[in-house]
Amino acid sequence: MSAFEMVHQDAVVGKLVGFDRLIFKGHLTRFYPKGGMKAFLDRHGVLLKDFGTWAKRLSDQVKAHAQGAAAQAGRPYLYLAETHTKAKGNGKEDLARSIMARDGVVAGLICVLAAVEPCSSFDIFRNKQTKRREIIRRRRKCLHYYWYFVHPELGFCHVRVQGWLPFEVQIWVNGREALSTSLAAKGVRHTRYLNAIVSVASWSLAQRLAERWASRRWSRLLDGLARQVNPHLAMLRKAGYGPYWWVVDQAEVATDVAFRSRRDLEAVLPTLFAHAASAFSAEDVLRFLGRKLTPQLACEVTSSARRRPEGWRVKHTMARNSIKCYDKANVLRVETTINDPTQFRVLRNKNGHRVWCPMRKGVANLARYYQVGRGANERYLEALAAAHYNTDAIRVLDRHCRPIRNRGRQHPRLNPIGHDDLALFRAALAGEHLINGFRNAHLQARLYPRPARDDVEVKRRCARTSRLIVKLRGHGLVAKVPRRRLYRVTPYGQRFMSAALAVHDQHFPAAFQQAAA
Repeated sequence: MSAFEMVHQDAVVGKLVGFDRLIFKGHLTRFYPKGGMKAFLDRHGVLLKDFGTWAKRLSDQVKAHAQGAAAQAGRPYLYLAETHTKAKGNGKEDLARSIMARDGVVAGLICVLAAVEPCSSFDIFRNKQTKRREIIRRRRKCLHYYWYFVHPELGFCHVRVQGWLPFEVQIWVNGREALSTSLAAKGVRHTRYLNAIVSVASWSLAQRLAERWASRRWSRLLDGLARQVNPHLAMLRKAGYGPYWWVVDQAEVATDVAFRSRRDLEAVLPTLFAHAASAFSAEDVLRFLGRKLTPQLACEVTSSARRRPEGWRVKHTMARNSIKCYDKANVLRVETTINDPTQFRVLRNKNGHRVWCPMRKGVANLARYYQVGRGANERYLEALAAAHYNTDAIRVLDRHCRPIRNRGRQHPRLNPIGHDDLALFRAALAGEHLINGFRNAHLQARLYPRPARDDVEVKRRCARTSRLIVKLRGHGLVAKVPRRRLYRVTPYGQRFMSAALAVHDQHFPAAFQQAAA
């Protein structure tokens, strides 16, 4: 049980960690190297002057396939002449869900929507210097076909196929939708609100089912969906230009903490979101996302908070990745969104050695996506635990303001508003220490910004820092990492020291100004 769950244990009924939105993209990578498309045309005996006519015939076959599949299933095929987006309040997903509800679709194809959208494709270009035709890649527009399904494993999902070469595919799924489908298949009673599981008969079973999605063989499932929408896939495979290379375009890992009721959640929401919006620095955001603040780090970190009609939301971004906290019904959700996986590391074999390398978008890394997202969410919740002050807070404060006896040894008192102890708290809670822990030298670097004048002062600083670490251990604020000369802040220490810093930095100045007025 995490520190956050312990703080709110009277109101929390369960926790669920798993994927939320997942967007996969399928690329036919043999087309992308220089000369790849020309070789494909030569293989089929197509001259460059005939490329447009030949490509249009392939495109017409993709359209006919979509129309034929819709007609065979008795489902609608709709051409959208106007842009349908969530920003305009008429998104394609909303339209598909309304059709599903209207027709009572519980399995199979819901509808096929066609829309003209930008894409990356190929075209013929006449080189004025060589006076020869060349085939080039360029941005253009073409028809895209959105196939909406109620999948037996994924639930509500959609597949978008590009109607012009190279027929790129995008597949959108929702992890909570898939989890609900799995629970229903096993006969487990549960309640959903939008894409959140707000109650379930067995939270442990739901968690085990959610974790399976991180380790399943996604390529086989995605290939099966691609075969349904692309009638040319068999031909492309035969020519050596298939199958699709699947990448994770976007992944959301969500940690849902379910409270007993909406009222219980609303009782703590103002405190939690005020703390998240004001107390978390850029360095904290980096720490949540598993990064360290180093001179080599070149990215922008931002935080924003807003009250939405449906609830609260605080969002922190680092480069193209983000972590946010918001509420749905009786659920508090912390969600990590990964758009740029190169900001994180994955363990790979290189020359017989296992080394940490920048993570790529390949679907094989999806289990690592889950680990990164889950770890970020847990660190965020640990930090949020300091935002709620329970009825024992005064007793806890009084206990640490007196000398304490631990394992037969007496430790001096703490002064939570004293300059020296506050500096010690800041040093222990520094963002770069949360992932790997800290050593004596790490605290020294924080407590003494200037280098020592001589060896005597070096020894004096080392000895004093050791005594401070023993003091923190005696009060239960830090713990030693087994078999290593490392220390980590305990969940209890995270709560206590963060609360002391928050009182010193925020609450006391505001109260002082109010008292002066």
